[in-house]
Amino acid sequence: MAVRPSACSCAATRYARPTASSLRCRKLRLSSSSVTSRRNYATGQESEKSFRGQLYESTQQRLQRERAEQARFAEHRNQGSGSTAYGLGATFGVLIAAYLGYSYGTSRAKPPSTSSTTPLSSTLPPTHNTTQDNLQAAWADLATIVGREHISTDAGDLHAHSGSDWSSYAPSTLETPFAIVRPASTDETSQIMAVCHARRIPVTAYSGGTSLEGHFAATRGGVCVDFGRMNSILALHAQDLDVVVQPAVGWEELNEELGKEGLFFPPDPGPGAMIGGMVGTGCSGTNAYRYGTMKEWVVGLTVVMADGTVVRTKQRPRKSSAGYDLTRVFVGSEGTLGLVTEATLKVTVKPQSESVAVGSFGTIRQAAECVFRVVGKGVPIAAIELLDDKQMQFINEAEVTSRKWKEAPTLFFKFSGTPAAVKENVSIVQGLAKACGSKSFEFAKNDDERAELWSARKEALWSALAKRREGDRVWTTDVAVPISKLPELIEISKKDMDNCGLTGSMVGHVGDGNFHSLLLYKENEHAIAEGVVHRMVKRAIEMEGTATGEHGVGLVKRDYLEHELGPSAVDAMRKIKQAFDPLCLLNCDKVVRSQPPKLGEVQEW
Repeated sequence: MAVRPSACSCAATRYARPTASSLRCRKLRLSSSSVTSRRNYATGQESEKSFRGQLYESTQQRLQRERAEQARFAEHRNQGSGSTAYGLGATFGVLIAAYLGYSYGTSRAKPPSTSSTTPLSSTLPPTHNTTQDNLQAAWADLATIVGREHISTDAGDLHAHSGSDWSSYAPSTLETPFAIVRPASTDETSQIMAVCHARRIPVTAYSGGTSLEGHFAATRGGVCVDFGRMNSILALHAQDLDVVVQPAVGWEELNEELGKEGLFFPPDPGPGAMIGGMVGTGCSGTNAYRYGTMKEWVVGLTVVMADGTVVRTKQRPRKSSAGYDLTRVFVGSEGTLGLVTEATLKVTVKPQSESVAVGSFGTIRQAAECVFRVVGKGVPIAAIELLDDKQMQFINEAEVTSRKWKEAPTLFFKFSGTPAAVKENVSIVQGLAKACGSKSFEFAKNDDERAELWSARKEALWSALAKRREGDRVWTTDVAVPISKLPELIEISKKDMDNCGLTGSMVGHVGDGNFHSLLLYKENEHAIAEGVVHRMVKRAIEMEGTATGEHGVGLVKRDYLEHELGPSAVDAMRKIKQAFDPLCLLNCDKVVRSQPPKLGEVQEW
């Protein structure tokens, strides 16, 4: 494989469904114009002209004010012979006052904090400068770094970089960036951050825009750094089983290239997801049961810090005991600690053989019990996916697959390995499914049948979204619990969803205790959807689980962290945030709060 050179130098659209033609036509390395075209961003020539006019007019006014001040100073300086003596006396007085003020201030200055954590009560709200004059001046600085053609202030572009229709968080009209800046290299990203740091302008990172929990909502305005131009595979070391990529490389495109060498990259969070966001959320996907999550597949990172400093977290060896594990600090940090501009990833050899089996059950608890038994037997399965009866109904109604399915709780199993091992494991799982009350069990005998059986799992989300009414919003959430707790949690949560009166379904990567729910609701039904999600998360945490198995924290899940980990753990995270980003410029308000919530903003536990 010819490794592509770098282009001129990230909450998993994660659920933006690419068309078949776009998947065939997309190239790994995209030019800036093609990225813009693919996302349908308007150029907005009228608004650009208007903006430049405002910028030039503002600059001219500042020059006129400065010249007027200089003239007044010159006139004052030339007044009479006594003015010089008066000026010297005034200067001496100012110096004395400054000395006394400095002495008083240093004698009363607070000593640096000796606390290992930072409670929310001891923080001060971030102080940013998002005045129009400061932002306009920053625009001029940024234009010299990336070129005017790579900065957008088009209203449609700004809206697309604030949130998405499939996100659980709906940003307000105020939570929109001032401008979208598209760097082409680590060096340009570093210069961008240096400008924003000097001017105290908040920054939000953007790669695939697939996250679901409000990860890239611009809560403080400022600048959005879109890594769309940084979409190259920089180096593939096939013999070492690693690859170096930029943040806007999609996992699907990456696997297309790796497949030519008989390799693949296991994390598969959803169509459209890109490496930058996948690192940021610590995502996983259907392959997580066998291959693990994103954390297991990142070797090292190149990160631009809040002040523009560039940090490399690790060299290429698979193992190292050299100092703190900075790589793991940034994986899952959701762009709050630094901007990832390069990632060295582990890859692995594609399995010799794959097969799929599908079993339906009378109840969702029976299906969950089957998962528990399969995992307990240690059967080496690549993936175990659960779709509830509502989800199977949606797939049939959408007619997105070549067959009709039983509208019952269904498990999808993926097997991989040698042909003999795959055959043996299918037989073992079939016996376990029968013992748990399976109503049917089919397994693929060839590649065509494998694709047909797995097609229902691939189409699950889109068939559920097809049920949307006009004006409906989507709330997609996930939790995870120890595998022994899974049957109970799924059964209770399923009853709650069925009784709430909303359209919804349940899908899960249940092999590792992780499942998702999707609810459709109108604005006046928001409280109902929020209540269902809140109760599900609360139950999961009380069962020693987590508020999010793979979606990440963002804005929606941040207030659950104290219940899951305890206040001191969250305070430790806040201390890390303050150490890496003292001005709180990077993806403000995500993961941990930077200031106390408003009255009634947090749900009662």
